[in-house]
Formats: sequence, C-alpha cells, structure tokens
Amino acid sequence: MMIFEKIHTVPTSEELINKSFKRAARAMSGKTIEDKESRFKANESMLLTAANIFTDNLANIVRRFPSFDQLPKFYYELTDILVGVENLKMSLASVDWASKKIHEVARSYVGKIRDSDIPEPVRREAFGRIASIIKSINKDLLLLNEARNILRKLPDVQDEPTIVVAGYPNVGKSSFVSKITGASPEIAPYPFTTKGVKIGHFSRDGVRYQVMDTPGLLDRPMSERNIIERQAITAIHFLDAVVMFMIDPSESCGYEIEDQKRLLVEIQENFKLPMLVVANKADRPEFRKMDEVEMNVSMMTGEGVEDVVDRLLEMIEEKRLLSSSEEPDTGSPI
Repeated sequence: MMIFEKIHTVPTSEELINKSFKRAARAMSGKTIEDKESRFKANESMLLTAANIFTDNLANIVRRFPSFDQLPKFYYELTDILVGVENLKMSLASVDWASKKIHEVARSYVGKIRDSDIPEPVRREAFGRIASIIKSINKDLLLLNEARNILRKLPDVQDEPTIVVAGYPNVGKSSFVSKITGASPEIAPYPFTTKGVKIGHFSRDGVRYQVMDTPGLLDRPMSERNIIERQAITAIHFLDAVVMFMIDPSESCGYEIEDQKRLLVEIQENFKLPMLVVANKADRPEFRKMDEVEMNVSMMTGEGVEDVVDRLLEMIEEKRLLSSSEEPDTGSPI
C-alpha cells in the first residue's frame, strides 16, 4: 500500500467543534436528571465526552501521518519539495499539543464542576476554552489536509531494486518495460508531470525488481525545467536504482541523434547513478553504430533484450557491493 494512503481527510477546527459538542449534547439527551448529583454528573459526562472526541480525533491525525525521519529518502525528498517536511512537523506538533492540552483542561474543569454550586456555567466555560484551543490550530489543520491531498497522489514506488528507463519519446522505452515485465505497466502520478510514471515489476532468482518508465521526466532537456521540477526529478536518485538510457540511432522516433546525445549528457550530469546506454531498432536498415552506445537491441524482434536485462541486474549488484564497501567520507574538502 502506498505510504500516504492511510492519511484520512483532516477536518477543520469548525468541523471538529461541531462534531464534538453535538455528540456530547446528544449523549445527554433523553437522560432523566432526577437530583443535584445526577445533574453534576451529566455536565461532567458532557465535558469528558466532548474532550475525548477532540483528543481522539487530534491524536489520530498525528498517528496517521508517517514518521518523516523514517521515510525512504525518495519519499522524504518529494515530500520536502511539495509541502515542506519542517512545516509538516511543526503543524503535527501543534495538533499533538492541542490534543494533550484539551485533556488537561477537561480534567481541570471536572474538578471545578465538582466544586461549583451550579455546574452549567463552568461546563460552558470549559467548552469555550477547548474551542479556543482548537481554533488556534486551524491553520495547522488546513496545512495538514492540503499536504494529505498532495501526498496521496505520489507514485507507489516500492523500496526494491529499480531500473529507471530514460530517453526521448518513441525510442522504445515502453516496449522494453512491457517486454521484460510481461504486462502493461501501471501508470502512477508524479509531481509536475501530466503523464505520470509507468511502473512494472519482474522477478529473477527470487528477487523482485521494479522498472520505471519516465514520460515527462527524463525525456526532454533539463534546461526546459524550473528548479522545483529538477528537484522532483532528482529525487529518483535516492532510489536503489540504475538507469538505462535508450537511444534510437535510426532517428525514426522523430528526434535527431545530436539531440538525443545532449539529453544523455544532461542526465549523466544530473544523475550520479550507474547508467547503461542502449540503442534500439537494430533491425532497421538506417540503424547505425554509435560510440556512446554499450549494447544494441531490437524491440521489434526481441534481439538483445535478455542480454540488456542481465547487464542491468549485474549493475544493480555491483552498485550494492560498492555501496556496502564504501566508508563514510569524514575528510575535509580540499
């Protein structure tokens, strides 16, 4: 399940106030108050019922948001770009404070009701204090609900070895993903794109791998993007991933080789991930060899596809071995 899916709609302060006070009043409706003691108990019960609804709802809001310090780096980066992790933490802390403060106020006012001559004014005063606390965090509730609506639309990217497929449109990327996964990839939304990423999976020797096609992301020059778009794209760097950049030397994709080369260089500069450069359409008469290309394939005939997959899986393993052998850099910059 996607990491943000369990976050429910976050109510406004007004919605919480209406829900809690109405339910407290309804809980007491129809009950017969026969003497002074039952009258006091009824007011105590109304106060505690309302307070419990507030504290439970606020605590649930905090609980349903994930611990941001434990988020996978990929999701942390996207969350920070889209809504700001520190802003979220501050708003969640405010909601948590309100939950605890309401509990404290309710307990205090239960004592005041017991010490009073007439319970209703004291209970109404308690309701006023609690309402003020809730209203004071309305901006936090609004921010959290807006964040919830944004974060629920993030792609469901699993924490597993990943092949990121890049290159200009129509070079054969989708065909590659479909061929190695045996199915049409699922389309998942991604920030600042209209097409979303395409995600497929396949297993090899008991290990599940994820394949991510990137229409709208790694299929046009970085120079055409603003800073936030670039940040959203480079979040991919934090996946356990290697990149396959596909080129069409036949130019039947509609993009000249020189443009494809420039995009390759830009992605190499922006992504410090292992990259395999593959040329597609080797079956076409206008296909020509290129110095930048490491392997040739034909999506039409299937020639070379298995060899490319084998090499990509080798690169994933090499990357993991390298990462595990590297010590943290504690030296000073030169």
